[in-house]
Amino acid sequence: MELLISLIIFAILAILGLPKVKGFLGEASVRLYLNKLDKEKYQVFNDVLIPLKNRKASQIDHVVLSQYGIFVIETKNYKGWIYGDSKSKYWTQVIYKRKEKLYNPIWQNYGHKKALQEYLGIENEGLYHSIVSFSNRANLKKIETSGSNTSVIYSSRLVGTINAYKEVLLSAGQVRQIAVKLEKTLNADQGKKKQHVKTIKDSQRFNQYKINANICPKCGSDLVERKGKYGTFMGCSSFPACRFVVKNKQAHM
Repeated sequence: MELLISLIIFAILAILGLPKVKGFLGEASVRLYLNKLDKEKYQVFNDVLIPLKNRKASQIDHVVLSQYGIFVIETKNYKGWIYGDSKSKYWTQVIYKRKEKLYNPIWQNYGHKKALQEYLGIENEGLYHSIVSFSNRANLKKIETSGSNTSVIYSSRLVGTINAYKEVLLSAGQVRQIAVKLEKTLNADQGKKKQHVKTIKDSQRFNQYKINANICPKCGSDLVERKGKYGTFMGCSSFPACRFVVKNKQAHM
């Protein structure tokens, strides 16, 4: 009930155009859907921070554990038309006549899955089910997932997609052992999560510093003014080798 009330409050704030709130809203709605799963069969872990050896941590939106496998879920709260395929580095979001790029969420979730495999020490690919969940604000116009073993769906179909897996892949004992490891990530020192967020923010600030100095944060070349279909923008002078652009104060790599 508390989560539902929070969702209503944040929905009102999201209408006001606060992007951080919209992101939270997307994850909160997915939590509500996942809460409908049979609790005797499924365990849901939200906002899982996976520690990695000699690397920064990997943050997974949702992990669902059951005897039917381990579901790794990436949440996207985009609106507009979405185009993409499993082989492209970037997908396209279209809102009216404006086009924006987003990093391939299938690739992104593949990285999350590999991080989870490393942490759990279980490499068996068949145990992991990758799901990318878009909010109903999006319109999935043309999505090609062949060869990726990833389901790209609307969040409203999330429970049905998970329930469709019927083959028992893990024993009850194995599920308990995995659950213990996942619980440790939720009970980890909050300082680690804060440091993870700080590292991301520091990286973003450093990139913005470079952009302000007309330096491409991707390859180090100069940024120059260029003209495109939708007006002028700053882009990397090494184009087409480097396609970094700054458009409407939004950086695209």
